[in-house]
Amino acid sequence: MNAPVTTSVPAAAAEPRQYLTFTLGGEMFAVETLSVKEIIEYGQITAVPMMPPSIRGVINLRGAVVPVIDLKARFGAPATEVTRRTCIVIIELGAADEHQVIGIVVDTVSEVLEIPPSEIEPPPAFGARIRADFISGMGKIAGRFVILLDMGQVLSVDELSMLSSLSERQEPASLAA
Repeated sequence: MNAPVTTSVPAAAAEPRQYLTFTLGGEMFAVETLSVKEIIEYGQITAVPMMPPSIRGVINLRGAVVPVIDLKARFGAPATEVTRRTCIVIIELGAADEHQVIGIVVDTVSEVLEIPPSEIEPPPAFGARIRADFISGMGKIAGRFVILLDMGQVLSVDELSMLSSLSERQEPASLAA
């Protein structure tokens, strides 16, 4: 009569994920830490002519050419004003064999938070200051929301291909210097 009750809840689905939080224009955003390679101080960026305003230029990251995106400009706001707290978050995007390393300019980096899936709401259909497809979800942290970014969407396929060609074009010249 008292047969053991078994549950088949997948353990991986219930585990919290870690997110790096940062601010842009006074709003808090987050990206999954799995895609974050490192955080560096805002430094020398080489401007590349004829690029859209959201692409600040390229940096030399230990000999590799890394395109740098101004995330605030990408969201349609004025370019990020550089302060002593401005950082570049180095993100690795891609799947399978293709990886793209990109730097994103943020106002300040805050902290790493664990957010359980139960505390993540679907993105709003309207009302956000950025496009809905840029948002993977809304994380609830201590009574407030953090916008979880879908970096694959933020950096669209077209833009990624342009960044790849930018890296390939810049690499030989910058390494020779």
